[in-house]
Amino acid sequence: MTDYQNTMSDAVATDETDRLIASNKVEGTAVYGSDGDKLGHVYNFMVDKRSGKVEYAVLGFGGLFGMGENYHPLPWNTLTYDTDKGGYVVNISKDRLQGGPSYRAGEEPRYDRDYGRQINDYYGVTGTY
Repeated sequence: MTDYQNTMSDAVATDETDRLIASNKVEGTAVYGSDGDKLGHVYNFMVDKRSGKVEYAVLGFGGLFGMGENYHPLPWNTLTYDTDKGGYVVNISKDRLQGGPSYRAGEEPRYDRDYGRQINDYYGVTGTY
């Protein structure tokens, strides 16, 4: 292998640095409420195509073994990573989460301006919409 190939191989294998993390390491990470109870996990996240910034973490919530799970988009800036927990913490109660914008598998919403505004308004966040 050339030095370039070795460098590229090492770069591909790196999925976390002190500042960056690969998307596959974020997906599945636990999300906790401010009371310390686990709310769910990061199912995926939505990235703005133009700015490249993550706008929403889609929280997988409820269900059993992925069956009957609901998906709750949360504004990305409501999540804070807690190294002690090894997961994200949000200042949102389970009741508030359950009352927020959500959908089930196969019923994905259209992430347009109106839906983005609905999410941001519900959580009291200023967003790009």
